[in-house]
Amino acid sequence: MSNEQQNENITWQRLETQLKWYDDKSGSNQRMFKRLKTATLAISVSIPLCALLINWHPIIGAVTTGAMGATITLLEGLQQLNQYREKWTNYRSTAEALNHEKYLYLSRAGAYLTATNPTAVLAENVERLVSQEHARWTSLQEQTQKPKAGGTPP
Repeated sequence: MSNEQQNENITWQRLETQLKWYDDKSGSNQRMFKRLKTATLAISVSIPLCALLINWHPIIGAVTTGAMGATITLLEGLQQLNQYREKWTNYRSTAEALNHEKYLYLSRAGAYLTATNPTAVLAENVERLVSQEHARWTSLQEQTQKPKAGGTPP
């Protein structure tokens, strides 16, 4: 195998590995976000019905309604802490950008059309996209950990 073929294989493996990782992580974050939001919605619409229990069983009704409110707070806190929606959209965006590069490379279009070394251009573009996503992730983590002005940390 020539050095050029070896470089192409390494670059292609890197692209495929990163594409799969971002696709998988996007999907898992989307599912978690939707599960938390669905649970929050279901509990939220149930609170008025549970509040009716107070007329028949004051203690059970009050405890149930309070527990549901606390559960909503917990679910929203988990969403804010883990940033599932933001990760989902960022990872999906990166996966789509990697797919875009993949198809341009395969069809030798765009920057790959005139490149003397299309594999090197692909490697640079893949690493640029991965690096940009890492910078977004780092920024998101820092935002999540910063205390709000005049308040306590989330």
